[in-house]
Amino acid sequence: MSKYQLDNSPIYIDGTDIPKNKLNITDSTLIHEIENQLLEQSYKHFISLLSENTLLDENYFISLHKKTFESLYDFAGVYRTVNMTKGDSQFCLAQYLCNESARIFKELHINSYLTNYHDVSTFAQKLAYFKGELIALHPFYELNGRTLRLYCDMLCIFNGYNPIDYSNTIENGLYIEASIECVQYANTEKLEAIILQGLSKR
Repeated sequence: MSKYQLDNSPIYIDGTDIPKNKLNITDSTLIHEIENQLLEQSYKHFISLLSENTLLDENYFISLHKKTFESLYDFAGVYRTVNMTKGDSQFCLAQYLCNESARIFKELHINSYLTNYHDVSTFAQKLAYFKGELIALHPFYELNGRTLRLYCDMLCIFNGYNPIDYSNTIENGLYIEASIECVQYANTEKLEAIILQGLSKR
């Protein structure tokens, strides 16, 4: 499980970093496995529904989190109301979260959800920018990373690409390093390189 520090967090079982859940699971390995199973099911579901008329806006983003994890967590699809840090990274302060989220998705709308960027390098650059913004936002209490990867994969499929292949960057820590740079330095160069390497046309 992740090691978030949240001010007055309402979601964890006392004395643990395991979120309170509808199945009353207290084993971190088991709950992680269930989360991944739900995510796998969600990929199939949302890919099957994706079309040129799908609006990949803020409501869609929230629905990914809610519909994926609502069978397990009461906080599914709910933006956090407390401040959150992880290590030395301070994510968007809770008081600004809703406004910042609205700004990011307004920018995405203005950019036509990246449909105007036909060159793969430019597409990767723009996707890295928006993904970096959403990483820094970290709007949910838990499962931000997986929800964000799901959302960005939907953006990729919407624009004629396959889901991003992160296989060469997850286990060796490069993806985490790139994410930290997005939050601490607003630098998306490493993330852009990872996205570009993992992109392929459908």
